[in-house]
Amino acid sequence: MTWKLTLEYDGTRYRGWQEQSNARTVAGAIRQAAEALLGSRVELQGAGRTDAGVHAAGQVAHLRAASPRRWTASALRDALNDRLPADIAVLALEPAPARFHARHDAVARTYVYQIATRKSAFSKRYVWWIKEPLDVTAMTRAVERLRGRHDFSCFRAVDPSKPDESPIVVVHAATVEQDDPLLLIRLEASHFLWRMVRRIVGVVVKLGRGEIAGQDFDRLLAAQADTGLDVAAWTAPASGLFLESVTYR
Repeated sequence: MTWKLTLEYDGTRYRGWQEQSNARTVAGAIRQAAEALLGSRVELQGAGRTDAGVHAAGQVAHLRAASPRRWTASALRDALNDRLPADIAVLALEPAPARFHARHDAVARTYVYQIATRKSAFSKRYVWWIKEPLDVTAMTRAVERLRGRHDFSCFRAVDPSKPDESPIVVVHAATVEQDDPLLLIRLEASHFLWRMVRRIVGVVVKLGRGEIAGQDFDRLLAAQADTGLDVAAWTAPASGLFLESVTYR
């Protein structure tokens, strides 16, 4: 049986989604709960491999397993939630076609990054607090230029598991929304490169602080490798990043 799961999780305690032999991961916790519940090995695959400390409000995964018991979707969802840690929740669970693949069948993913413009006693794990004043207009202009097909070589880290991955990404939507005391940077694309969103946010914050100019952002977006800008050192903290949703046909 194949199931489609929609999940939310607080990534603070985990070394990301992807299973690792020597670290606590979100997928590892879900697999452990599912296999204990169903009494058999399962196939589990997520739509996006969120990094250590990154959260999800709408991660999608497929779960394939054989079980002697016939489960209703609601009963399986509730039983999984009973076994999962408090910081992982199955929001929805539904039967899926046998060949459904959470990653390969996805046509778009949306990430949102939360920047706090004031200190909060409650949300430290879910935002990046920026103390300095920000030029939101300049940040918005820069983010809007991300729409379309670009070479994001200057905004990514090379993924050791995919060293030959193309740096070309088509961004469908890119916005900055102000909802005091939050700034929300939202990006939608068919896929994202490793650390791409966090590095974009880091550069946009530098621009908002007035520490770089709009021309510097444009050079990075044009994939000019000789900018002399230390984008890797500006990578935004994982705490503010959420995989917000995954889109399927």
